[in-house]
Parts: sequence; C-alpha cells; structure tokens
Amino acid sequence: MFCTNGVLLRVLIGRITNVSKAQNQKLSFDDAFTGITHIIVDEIHERDRFSDFMLAILRDLLPLYPHLHLVLMSATIDAERFSKYFNGCPVIQVPGFTYPVKTFYLEDVLSILQSVGGNHINPTTNDLKQSSVLTDDYKSSMDESINLALDNDEFDPLLELISAEQSPDIFNYQHSETGVTPLMVFAGKGQVGDICMLLSFGADCSARDHDGKSALDWAQQKNQQVACEVIKKHMECSSAKLTEENELLNKYLATINPEHIDTVLIERLLRKICVDSNEGAILVFLPGWEDINQTRERLLASSFFRDSSKFLVLSLHSMIPSSEQKKVFKHPPAGARKIILSTNIAETAVTIDDVVFVIDSGRMKEKSYDPYNNVSTLHSSWVSKASARQREGRAGRCQPGSCYHLYSRFRAASLPDYQIPEIKRMPIEELCLQVKLLDPNCRVADFLKKTLDPPVPETIKNAIIVLQDLGALTQDEQLTDLGEKLGTLPVHPSTSKMLLFGILMNCLDPALTLACAADYRDPFLLPMAPDDRKRAAAAKVELASLYGGYSDQLAVVAAFDCWRRAKERGQESQFCSKYFVSSNIMHMLSNMRKQLLNELAQRGFVPADASACCLNARDPGINRAVLMARAYPMVGRLLPPRKNARRAVIETASGAKVRLHPHSCNFNLSFGKTFGNPLMIYDEITRGDGGMYIKNSSVVAPYPLILLATEMVVTPPDDDDSDNEDDGSSDDEAEKGTLGQHKEIMSSPDNSVSVVIDRWLRFDATALDVAQIYCLRERLKAAILFKVKHPQDVLPPDLGATMYAIACILSYDGLPAMVPSGDFATNRGSNQSSTEPSRFSLGHRAGYTPPGGFLVSLLSDRPPNAPHFHKSSNHPGGASGHMQSSRASIGRFDQSRRPQRNNPGPGSSAARTFKRQRNGV
Repeated sequence: MFCTNGVLLRVLIGRITNVSKAQNQKLSFDDAFTGITHIIVDEIHERDRFSDFMLAILRDLLPLYPHLHLVLMSATIDAERFSKYFNGCPVIQVPGFTYPVKTFYLEDVLSILQSVGGNHINPTTNDLKQSSVLTDDYKSSMDESINLALDNDEFDPLLELISAEQSPDIFNYQHSETGVTPLMVFAGKGQVGDICMLLSFGADCSARDHDGKSALDWAQQKNQQVACEVIKKHMECSSAKLTEENELLNKYLATINPEHIDTVLIERLLRKICVDSNEGAILVFLPGWEDINQTRERLLASSFFRDSSKFLVLSLHSMIPSSEQKKVFKHPPAGARKIILSTNIAETAVTIDDVVFVIDSGRMKEKSYDPYNNVSTLHSSWVSKASARQREGRAGRCQPGSCYHLYSRFRAASLPDYQIPEIKRMPIEELCLQVKLLDPNCRVADFLKKTLDPPVPETIKNAIIVLQDLGALTQDEQLTDLGEKLGTLPVHPSTSKMLLFGILMNCLDPALTLACAADYRDPFLLPMAPDDRKRAAAAKVELASLYGGYSDQLAVVAAFDCWRRAKERGQESQFCSKYFVSSNIMHMLSNMRKQLLNELAQRGFVPADASACCLNARDPGINRAVLMARAYPMVGRLLPPRKNARRAVIETASGAKVRLHPHSCNFNLSFGKTFGNPLMIYDEITRGDGGMYIKNSSVVAPYPLILLATEMVVTPPDDDDSDNEDDGSSDDEAEKGTLGQHKEIMSSPDNSVSVVIDRWLRFDATALDVAQIYCLRERLKAAILFKVKHPQDVLPPDLGATMYAIACILSYDGLPAMVPSGDFATNRGSNQSSTEPSRFSLGHRAGYTPPGGFLVSLLSDRPPNAPHFHKSSNHPGGASGHMQSSRASIGRFDQSRRPQRNNPGPGSSAARTFKRQRNGV
C-alpha cells in the first residue's frame, strides 16, 4: 500500500486502539500487525510532524513485533542520529549517481561579473567532462590507494590514479570513511614533489578531513617542515586573490541587504551565463511569488531578454495554472533558452531534464509557529545545507552543470544542516489528540518527549487549551466522548467539530468543502498578467457573493458548487477559465470530499443518502455559523481606517492590529463608524516579512459567536471600573452592593444588559434575549453530545426543536446578505423585508459583486435559501418531524463598545457568568 505519513499514522493508531479495547473488554483479538512485515518511509529528512510522531510509535512497537521491519530512506539523511534513535540500528549506504556540478558562491559570482570578457563556463565544462570517470569502482580504488599510502608508504597506486584522470574531483577526492585527501597524504609523508604537482593542478588546501584537519595540519603534526613551507607559500599566493574577492564581497554587502533578493544581480548573472554558453536551461530558486513576479518583470523589461524567440521566461509555483507549470518540462525551440523562476517546489518534487545551470538565492518561504504569541509565521529564511545540496543537484541530474549560490562561503558554512522539524514549528492539536487516543492514561507532554525533536512546552500547552475549549479534553487532560469522536476523523479537531455542527444544521455540503480545502490547497490560480490578476480578484469576489459576499472561505464553497454543476453540464473548462479555478485541485477536493463523507457514514453520523443533511447548504447565515464553528476562537472586528491609512485593520482578542492580505476578498472592505465594527473570523494570523496579516477571512453576525463561544458574561450596561472606585467603604460592603445590583438585572425580561464574550466583545441586549440565548447554548451542547453518543438516532423532539430555532435565528441574522432580488434574495420564513437595509450594507461594497448570469444559471435549479429540516422520522440529522413553521422569537444583539481589560471577569462577584463546561463542547 502506498500512502502518506498521516494515513500510516492513523492505521497504526487504529490497530493499537483496537487491541487496547479488546484487552480492556477481555476479548480475543488477533495480532494487530499480522500481514504487515515492512514499513518503508521515504524522504524521512523532510521531518513533517506526522513522520516524527509515527517514528515515536514505531520505536515502541518494534520490540513487541519482531517480524516487523522499518526502513527509513533519504538522500540527505542524518543517518547517525536516526540510527542512535533506534538503538543503533544498521545503516545501509546505497551509492547513487549524479553528474558533477561546479559550484560558485557570491564571491565567485561578483568576480565573474566584474571581469571584462573571458568565458567562465568553457573551462568548467571540460573539467566536468573529465571528472565523470569518478565511478563507484574508481572511488573504491582511491580509498584503497590512500590506505596503502598511509599504512605502507606505497604511493605509486595513488599517483597512477591521479595521473590517469587529471580532474579536480580526483585531486580533491576525500576518503569515504576518513575524509583524507591525496594532498593530506603527501603532506603528512613529506612528499614535496607530489605536493607541488597537486597544488599546480589546483588541489584545495582548505579541505579538511572528518577530524577537521587540513593538509597544513597534517604536515605540522608529522613535523614535515619543508612541506609546511611549500603549502604556506601556496596559500599566501592564493590569499591575495582571496583578499581581492573579500574586498569585492564587502563592498557589495555594504550596499545590498543580503536578506533581500537582488534582482539586478540575478539579471546580470543570467546575461553572463547566456553570453558564455549556447544552450542549457537555467533554473532560478526564489523564495516566493512576489520575488518570482519582480524578477520576471525585470527580465521582460530588459532589451536582452525581451525577445521571446530567444528566451522563454517561465514561472513555477504551486498556485499558477497547470498549463503554465507544464511548460517548464517542454524543451524550447532551437536557438531559444529556457529560464525558469521557481520556488523550492523544484528542489525535490520535479526533475527538469534540460537544466544545466542553477542560480540559488539561498532563500525560501518557511511556515513556522510562535507558541508564545500564538501566531503562525511565514517569512523568507535561509535554506539548510541539505536543501542547498538538493538545489545543486538539480544541475547534475541528467548532465554536468553549474550552480551559482548567491551567498558567500562564510554564509554557506553557517547554514543549519537540516530544516527545523515541523513538529517544532507547527501547532500540534491533532497530534495531542492522537496521543490520548493511543493511550488515554498517558500525559501528552510525557509521550511527546519521546519524539526525535520534542516540541517546546508552550506549544503543547497551547494545543491542550485548544482541545479543552473544543470539549475534547477535560481540565485534567482526560479524553471525553466528544474528543474520541473528533480524533477518529482524518481532519483537525476543530474541523471535525464543524462537521458535527454542519450535520445538526443540515448544512453538511459546505462543511465538507471547507474541511477538505483547509487540508489541501486554495483552488484559485494566480495569473501571470497584471490584467488577469485583477480579473481573478474580481471573479473570486463574485463567487463569494453567491453566499452573501465578504468571505474568502465561502468563495471556495461557491467555486466548488459551481464547478460541480459546470462539470455536469459539460462547461467545466469554461467555468475554470472564466473564474481562474484549478480543475486539478477541484478534482482532488471532490475525491477528498467523497472519502470524508464515507468516514462520516461509517461512523453513523450521516445516512447513505447524505442529501438530507444538506438542505440548508445555500443559506448564507447558516453557512457563516458553520464557518464560526471551525474558526473559533479566531475572531476579530474590523476597525475603520485611521487617518492617512490606506487600509482597514482587524483587531483581535489580544488587542493586536492585523491587516488583511491583498489576495483576500475583504482587502478593500471598510465601513463607516456609525455602522459599528463588523465581526470577522479568520483561519490564522501570519507574521510575514511585511508584518502581521490575515489571508482568509469572513464577515459574520454576532449570533454564531454568541452561540458557539466558550464564555458568556452578563453585566449591567456600561459597567466599568468607575463604579468600583474606593469611596472609603470596605471590600465586603462593596461586594454586597455589587451582588445586589446584579441580582436585579435579570429580574425583568425588559431590563437592558450587556453580554461580554470571551472577556472582550460586548453586546447590548435585554434580559429575556440573554436567557433565551443561554438556553439555546445549553441545548446545542446537549444536541452535540447526543449526536456523539447516538450518531444514528434522531434527536429527541426538544433538541430537534432547538436546532430548528437556532437555524432560523442564524438564517435571519445572515449578515451581510446583499444578494439581488429573485430567488437569491428569498429567505422564506424570515420576517425581514427584502427592502430592509442591512446594518452592515452601507459603505464600500468592494467585497461584494452581484453574481453574473453564468453563475446564476449554474445554480438556478437549486432550492432557494431557507432554514429547513427533513421531516422523515428515520432521518438522523438535525431535527425530528415536529417543527413549528413560525420564526423563533428573539431580539437583536447589538455590538457596543469594547469592555475595559480590567472589567469584572468571569467568576468574579461583579458579574453573572454563563460558561460552558470544558468537558462539554
């Protein structure tokens, strides 16, 4: 079976869990690993979080199952460290073959560009052709001859090998076990004539063996004075050239920030390569899309590269159309040269057989996680030595080549050996939940200490808090019934909870799309031409408008729904082209949805025909509540632009001010101060090179947050610290007065109160509204727990009625539904007039474009928006058949000012608190 690391991890946990359950119930259970003899994990050096967690499990399993064999493979693996982790397991070296690659660093590049005339490639090409004789047999002969020279002073075999093939790779060959070079051998033995010969051939004096000794160290250690003087004089002559290179390097670094991409230097180097050689594709490694775009625009603006008959400037990025990606594999016409601008996607994932030259910027976009501020980071960083070797190898896959590293030798020596393992730079809620499934009695931190590189304690602490807020773990870190169900689904725990909520709301279809898109890729393409990029942004906004607009996540849902209908009508190509959607990604999402739906059906959460669970799939308000179920607690509010500020920002619960990403549908969104601050939900906050930003966001109404938030506090209107200033009375008297005041605020249904969500968002309401919402929150918690324990059963009538009431409220409060008249504006059962202006419908409408006729026609035969539940008694979805048709009666929650940080908090004597139990939902 071929599978991903994540799939293998779930297979292992599933089998171990079954064994554990059988043992607890004293039932017989066959060997869980019968039939599995070998587990082979390739590219283990990539160190994703699933592979590290899986290796920790396998290390404990191998002693228990002697028939089970584990094979770890990589071309750039730290074999000794992995061997030690598995108690000294054997290491097998499998010789590979790549063509030789001549390596240049920034000093060399600057010298090459400074020199007038001269061809720096032809001599290199000749040397590369000669060095191709360094076969496995030749390496073995070199090892043996070096051993003979060191042990028995037999130099002739080594000299014969050097003379037979005069190649830099032979002169500088290092013994496979010790790293000793021929120059070190002759220096240690005092063979001055042979030393001079090797130095004249260009042998490297700076090379060091595995003990860190150079040829000069060998001569000094063996007290070979003459040899020392010869080597020192040669190094002094070489140092003059080195000094010149260093001066050139220092001058360059004084004017250029090495952390940034120098497109001018890249253009000059490309021109030099093209002048000095006639053929061979050039692969340029750049960190991200912005750098690719800037470099491409510079090349196309150059008179030298502008001629498309001579140069094909191509981009390679995961988000560009597949038709553009495929162009990099095609050989250019005769007389034309291919220049590929790529991210690290070309580092290991693809092989372009005509690449001869590689330009390595030394930079990459790396996603990480800051556990202390609880934000993700995506910034440009230096590559590892392993990645640098991989990039060099791209030039030597099919023929000899050259690699130009745009960083100094000193920088190259200081690069980390390997990339930081993912388990140390990503949130790990999913892994922590898997630990509890694996062994409910084991502390999460204790198990993760057994991994090869354990995550920092703060990361584990944050993950456990998230799981407790979801209701998956109790306060003492015990697994709940809900947690067990969330952990069995192959998605993030918060996504699993969203799926359960979507089933209860009869809104499963969008939830499936959101779940799969979150675990895969954004289906929207990045066009190359500036005009196309504007059209693509407008197309995404138009798609989102099918579900009320102002939502990046719902744009994905709309894109999938329309793609599916277009595919059924034979209009797939037309739709994908018009709306810049990747057909390949859509097909992948379709397959992932089927698999996830099958997982839900196997666990009894949905019937064989899941259409009955999708009756509210087109309701904007319910859709946004489903989004809230997954995104919470990632909630903020949109602030109006400040003076002289171009864009609005989002304020988060921590008080941080975060901007929206330019690719977001809401990038140009703003509202007047008189219309409040709309609530926004988002996937994550990312700290990048340009500051903190949010890429995917949606405008939501207050009700989804109030229903799903962990904590709800009721206080008197405008309650602040001014009421509690020291007036000379004792603390006990003040507390009694406050308690008496708060007992009165809920005494009458018409009393005005304030509701504070999670200690920072304040809403004004009446006491009756708050009491009703509190009841609905508790009933929602009970409905989810019932569904977890009895997935195939119909909800009891009272819980079914509650789910219908919640659906009506969410549908009515479907902010910011700005759909045109007709079926898209119909909201059956709603008391809101179609002409009634939304509180948030004023201001700039950059996040909303009315859907065009093509989109409307694709969904024209779908049922209009209306909260609806299946009436069949055997339907295990959100409600039973005894529903009232009238709208639930409940007032509005209006957002008011942000409460002060030092306001009475939950559990204090100055506030009445409605708080969900952490062992609930």
